Amino acid sequence: MADGYRIEKDSLGEMKVPTDALYGAQTQRAVENFPISGQRFGRSFIEALGIVKKAAALTNAELGTLDRPVADAIVKAATEVVEGKWDDQFVLDVYQTGSGTSTNMNANEVIAHRATEILGSKVHPNDHVNAAQSSNDVIPTAIHVAARVAMVRDLVPALEHLRDALGEKAKAFDGIVKSGRTHLMDATPVRLGQEFGGYAMQVSKGVERVQRAAEELAELALGGTATGTGINTHPDFPGKAIAKISELTGLEFREADNHFEAQGAKDAAVSASGALNALATGLLKLADDLRWLGSGPTSGLHEISLPAIQPGSSIMPGKVNPVMSESMMMVAARVMGNHTTITIAGSRGNFELNVMMPVLVASLLESVALLANVARAFADKCVVGIEANPDRCRQLLELNPSIATALNPYIGYDKAAVVAKTAAKEGISVREVVLREKLLPADQIDQALDVRGMTEPGLPK
Repeated sequence: MADGYRIEKDSLGEMKVPTDALYGAQTQRAVENFPISGQRFGRSFIEALGIVKKAAALTNAELGTLDRPVADAIVKAATEVVEGKWDDQFVLDVYQTGSGTSTNMNANEVIAHRATEILGSKVHPNDHVNAAQSSNDVIPTAIHVAARVAMVRDLVPALEHLRDALGEKAKAFDGIVKSGRTHLMDATPVRLGQEFGGYAMQVSKGVERVQRAAEELAELALGGTATGTGINTHPDFPGKAIAKISELTGLEFREADNHFEAQGAKDAAVSASGALNALATGLLKLADDLRWLGSGPTSGLHEISLPAIQPGSSIMPGKVNPVMSESMMMVAARVMGNHTTITIAGSRGNFELNVMMPVLVASLLESVALLANVARAFADKCVVGIEANPDRCRQLLELNPSIATALNPYIGYDKAAVVAKTAAKEGISVREVVLREKLLPADQIDQALDVRGMTEPGLPK
C-alpha cells in the first residue's frame, strides 16, 4: 500500500491517487467504482495493450501528429508495458465499464506517467498516448491481438505436442487387439492403436479449428475511433499502425473490412471461442476415455495403465487416481462455461459498440491459457507414460460376445445372435460355442474368428 496520496484531476474533478502509482485520476476512480471480483486482466492482454499503444505512437510520429520526442518517450514506456514491467499498475477489475474505457485509460495513464519521467516534460494520457484512438477501437483491437497471439504462440504448439504424444502411442499399441465398445457395451474388436489414432486425429482437427479461428482474429478495429467513422484520425493511421502491430507480434494483422462491424459486433471472438469450445469437448472425451480404459486395477477395464504421479487417497494405501484426466475434464468444463459467457457478451453489441468486452476478453484468454497449459501437462504427465495391458485386453476380448458378428457371412445373423447370447449367458467364448455346436468346419473357424482381421476393412480374412 502507498504511504500517502497525491491529488490528480480528471474531467469530473479531483481524486486522491496513491503516491507511488503510475496511473492517475480516471484509473483511481474506476478502482473505487468497481470493487467487484478482484480479478484483473492477465499478462497477455496487458501486453497487447502495450503493443497497440506503441504502434500508435510510432505511427503518429511518422504522420507528424505527435512530436518525435513525445512519441519516442511513449514508445519507451509502452515497451516497458509490453515487457511486463508495470503489470502491477494495471489494477482494475474485469467487471467494469463494458467498453473497457477504464482499462484503456489505465494504460494511457501508466504510459503517460512513465513517458513524462523519461522525457522530463508533461506527456498527456489522452492528447498524446491516446492520440488517433478511442477506447472503442483500442479494446477490440487488443482483444484480437491478445487472443490471436496466445492461440498461435501458446495453444497450437501445446496441442501439437499432445497430438504427437498420442500418435506415438497409436504406433506403439497398433498390434494390440481389444474389445471395441459402443453405448458402453461390448462391440466388435478394434486395435488399441486405432483408438489412440482416433484421439490423435481429434486433437489434430482441433488444431486446424484453432488456426482458422486465429486467422479470423487478424482483422483489427483500430482506426474506427469512437463509432467506426474514424473521427480525429489521419486516414493513413489504421494501415500504418496495424502494419506495425504485425511487425511487433510477428503475426499478420489487417484493417477491418468494416469498422462498424468490428466495433459493434464481436462475432469473430465468439467464433474463436466456439473453436475452443469444440476443442474442449474433444479433450473431455479423450480424458474421460483414458480414465475408463485405465479403471481398476481389479474391478475396472484396466486395458491400459496410467502413470502414477501422486498418491490417490488419504485413507486407502496404494490407490492411484486418474488425476490428469480429471484436471483436463475440469478445464473443459470451465471453457464450456466461458463460451456461454462469451456468447452472451457478444450478443450485447448495441448499435455502434459492444458493451461487455472486458468479461468477453477475460473469458476468452482464460480459455486459451487453460487449454494450452492442460494440453501440455496432459501429454507430459499422462500420455507419455501410458502402458498397455495386452493380457487384459486379450482376456476381455475372448469373452466378448460381439465377436459373433464375424459369423454373419458364414451362418447368418439369427444363428450368430444365438451364439452371442449363449456365450454371454454361459461366460464362455464365442469360439467355444461354435466348436461345441459344430456350427462351422474346423478349417473355417480360425478364418471366421480372426480378431485381427476384424479390425481391418472388409470381411474377416
